[in-house]
Amino acid sequence: MTDDTRSGVLVSIGELARSAGLPVRTIRFYCDEGILESQRSAGGHRMFDADSATERLLLVRRLRALGLGLDSITGVLQEELSMAEAIAVERARLDIEFRSLAWRRASLRAMETVAPVQRAERLALLAAAQDSGAVHDCLVRFWRRILAPIPRCHSDMWVSWNVPEPPADPSVDEVVAYAELAALVADPDMTSAVRHQYWRSRPELIRDPRALYIIMDNVMVDVVPLVAEGVRPRAGTELDRFVNAHAEARGERDSPRFREQLLIDATDSDHRIHRYWALTERFFGPRVTVGRAHNWLYSALAHSTDVADAQPPNQRSLP
Repeated sequence: MTDDTRSGVLVSIGELARSAGLPVRTIRFYCDEGILESQRSAGGHRMFDADSATERLLLVRRLRALGLGLDSITGVLQEELSMAEAIAVERARLDIEFRSLAWRRASLRAMETVAPVQRAERLALLAAAQDSGAVHDCLVRFWRRILAPIPRCHSDMWVSWNVPEPPADPSVDEVVAYAELAALVADPDMTSAVRHQYWRSRPELIRDPRALYIIMDNVMVDVVPLVAEGVRPRAGTELDRFVNAHAEARGERDSPRFREQLLIDATDSDHRIHRYWALTERFFGPRVTVGRAHNWLYSALAHSTDVADAQPPNQRSLP
């Protein structure tokens, strides 16, 4: 700062430009944007308070060096934003940008590592899943469709627990797996298969889907530890509660015949469903997924009907 830029002294735009080391056009632009205040001389020229203008230009330059946009800088200067708030906004923007770049980098590596004969297929898969946030939203919408009879205030926790977040810095395997999840849920037949698995046969007879959902959720909570401990599917209270919940929801009662009805057109063995849950396990790690808990109950149910069929007629429960 020269002797011309001392407190209380008015300087011209040219003097301010020389003092601040900025082009005149930049200072003029800052004036037009409301970043700098000026007053007019008798001859109509812009004049600036040397101290305040220089101090403000220094702050602008430093904030620009950190990458803040003019909107944020203007907000700080006009006291609409604190500096901490403006910096937090910029950091959040960079987090999103870095996640996007990390996703693209993993996708490019995935293209480099794939065999030439599979390159076109992988390119199509990855190109449809370049916005990881959009893919996550797609997975959320898929499960909301499956659980559509249930109010979102009750189902959102289930959805958040079972839909993996996209990794911030994905590996090649993770970016390919996430893209494959997106492709799976985009298949209308997958929606039908999972809906049938969850609500079983004759869903139109279910009188209170929310009540059934709550009971099923509690059953899954008890089945998950069994799966984690490696307990083989079996008859017992977990299966009985599962069957009773579906029976009572339809105004019926548990019986060998009803158990067989639950298995009609079962989709539990659908390869797409198994593939979906296998892919999610790459993101959830050792945590037991709802898919594995469902499969445990399905196997236990199928085994219970096989045992009933093997019994002599006089030893079977009445329908």
